[in-house]
Amino acid sequence: MRQINFLIIFVICLALMLFGIENTQPASVQFVEGVQFQAPLSIELILAMGIGAVLAWVFSVWSQLQRMIETNKELRTRDTRIQELEEDLARYKAEIQEQQRLLPAASVNTQETESTEAFVQ
Repeated sequence: MRQINFLIIFVICLALMLFGIENTQPASVQFVEGVQFQAPLSIELILAMGIGAVLAWVFSVWSQLQRMIETNKELRTRDTRIQELEEDLARYKAEIQEQQRLLPAASVNTQETESTEAFVQ
């Protein structure tokens, strides 16, 4: 993957260099009324492209930050839900253990009743 990234960056830089060599005539850019900037066309376009790349990077970082915040909220919600489910599981286990303690006593009574009934007949 690093080789592909290097190749892409190399091709872009080579294209920018060739573009700069071919476009050296001066051009003027007016930002605000009365404020004018004059430089070679290639420099102005490369600066505009650089500013666009920086803005794209800033918006990319911003969207990643928003996604991280959303993910953290979802993780906290999931952790809370997991904690609730673990507490429910512990409560259900305790109830089952309590029922199992009562069950053998009931089965002993049933066996005693069956043996008593068999003895009576």
